[in-house]
Amino acid sequence: MDLAGAVVIVTGASSGIGEATARLLYEAGALPVLAARRKDRIATLGEELGEALAVETDVTDHHAVVRLAMAAVDRYGRIDGLVNNAGAGLHAPLDRLDPAALSAAFELNVVGVLAVTQAVLPVMRAQRSGRIVNIGSGTTRMLPVGVGGYAATKAALDMLTSVARAELAGDGIAVSLVVPSVTATELDGGAFKLDREVHPGMVPHHPAYVGRVILRALRTGEECIDIPDGAEQPDLASDPER
Repeated sequence: MDLAGAVVIVTGASSGIGEATARLLYEAGALPVLAARRKDRIATLGEELGEALAVETDVTDHHAVVRLAMAAVDRYGRIDGLVNNAGAGLHAPLDRLDPAALSAAFELNVVGVLAVTQAVLPVMRAQRSGRIVNIGSGTTRMLPVGVGGYAATKAALDMLTSVARAELAGDGIAVSLVVPSVTATELDGGAFKLDREVHPGMVPHHPAYVGRVILRALRTGEECIDIPDGAEQPDLASDPER
């Protein structure tokens, strides 16, 4: 997919990976649609990105999600891409994990992704084209002691993504998964900082690094891109066939 002129919704666009992705999309000539609960932040970002459409959106609110898709179509007449980035962390050992907190995390990290996906599908199906990129987590690639609840939501998202990819392929819609490693964002109260080791040899990645990989997934529609731990690898953001 050529990103120039492409209309791409980014959820969780008020900070971190979502904000970085929106900025990179704008630099690539795309038309980012900014979605997040923090209205002021996305309004300010929208002004910076050529008066980009900013829609206050709680992805756990069905009506808000429908309004988001309608607003994009009203402004641009199409939706070419969706980056399902909105989400929240959940850190607690299982014996102290609040079931209500786990339920809320599933509602945001999994059900919210499904809801936004469903909202854009009628438009993408009518176009016979579309790209959807879901943001997973490296915790699903390990035994995540202390963050099992969060990892469970992302493991569910992994399966949701794989099934959606198979079910929507015939509609010309490619669904991809990008799996970041530790990234310096506001997640978990901004616990991870740039240039500060989490473990020996593991330094959090910059959100823009992850954003560049997301843009690769939008362009190529490939199934899954895992971002490995360790030093950032600039070539990872390049299309494999280039």
